[in-house]
Amino acid sequence: MNERRNGHPLDAAEQFFASPRFASALTQAIIGTEIASFFLQRLIGWPGLLGILTTLVVLAAISLLARRHALQWNGLLPISLLVFVGWAAISIFWSQYQWATFGSVVYLGAVTTLGIYIALVRDTIQIARAFGDVLRLVLVLSLALEILAGVLIDSPIHLFGIQGHLDILGPLQGIFGTRNQLGIVALIALVTFGTEFRTKSVSRGLGIGSLAIALLLLLLSRSPVALGSLLVVGLAAVALYGLRRASLESKRFWQFGLLIATIAVAGIAWAARTPIIAVFSANAEVNLRLRLWNEVRGLIPFHALEGWGWTGAWRPDIPPFNAFVGDGATAPASALSAYIDVWFQLGFVGLVILIGLVGLTFVRSWLLASKQRSFVYAWPALVLVALITTGLAESSLLVEFGWLTFVVCSVKAARELSWRRAFREELRPARLPPQE
Repeated sequence: MNERRNGHPLDAAEQFFASPRFASALTQAIIGTEIASFFLQRLIGWPGLLGILTTLVVLAAISLLARRHALQWNGLLPISLLVFVGWAAISIFWSQYQWATFGSVVYLGAVTTLGIYIALVRDTIQIARAFGDVLRLVLVLSLALEILAGVLIDSPIHLFGIQGHLDILGPLQGIFGTRNQLGIVALIALVTFGTEFRTKSVSRGLGIGSLAIALLLLLLSRSPVALGSLLVVGLAAVALYGLRRASLESKRFWQFGLLIATIAVAGIAWAARTPIIAVFSANAEVNLRLRLWNEVRGLIPFHALEGWGWTGAWRPDIPPFNAFVGDGATAPASALSAYIDVWFQLGFVGLVILIGLVGLTFVRSWLLASKQRSFVYAWPALVLVALITTGLAESSLLVEFGWLTFVVCSVKAARELSWRRAFREELRPARLPPQE
């Protein structure tokens, strides 16, 4: 009596929501919504965007419920990720703007849930392919709108923040609002398309065409943040290429050597920061950031340990965010640094948690990329390099597409290289051979 009849509607519904095809379609819808969040918000407003996000969360929850027997939760969710989201949530109690913090925490939780869903139900190659398909679409759409604004009608499209500068070769904004955001998306697209091409996941023509569009938009964005990060990602790719071909005996030696070299290069780059800034023609952007960072650091001591309260993206209509100057034309939407932003919103405790989360995620991903045979494992590591590097001068790591991508990489790394799972297996008593 308790067994369902064959062909029961509940059985059919469960099979539908647990099917790989549904998971694939929902994954692409999630990535597309988050990467085009600025475009969608301008097109249908916040109520429409929140309605889409709510629907995606409900569908993801139903899909996970349908797959509950196939999922193994133990050791899959990184504790550091849960601690960061938890610290952001409890900041409601001391926030200076509790209603805004509550809404922002719910939004953060929704995006985190969607990232966890993608990481749990899709393999790494499937995730890279899903990102590739969505990135191709949004970059082509961005290029089409830039051609429309800069060539065909020769007028800005203010609704989407497109300035129409294609005729003078940039800077372009695409559907992302700013040139830096377009540059960051194009950089992640380069890594993704390169992974697809290297793993032969797409045809040769499509792979080369995708790489060409991503590189073109990255250059036309004229984003110093993205162009500087491109150099770092390129060096990381070269180092990873060498590590993957090193013998097992020498790999640990090369890992330590790479760590020392990275620290040395970072020190040299800091010492030579003035000429480097001049090379990238980023003096104006650096001056803007330094002024904003000084203003933010002036307020941090008032809530140094716990922070002012989580908002993710800033709310220029409420204090203390309405006190910041920005570029004179628009109020800043962030601290223009993910790490300073977290220090400001979640205090020193939140900053330590974030650094621990980022560090653990990167180390796990890097170790997997250097020892696994499949090249697809390089995708999370190089994407994390892009996110972590751009996080120094932009806060996109903390919101929407940046946070979704980071959560996906974090959960996948924890799933593949979990210290909790290894510890349990170490403690598990060995099976005795059968006695004759």
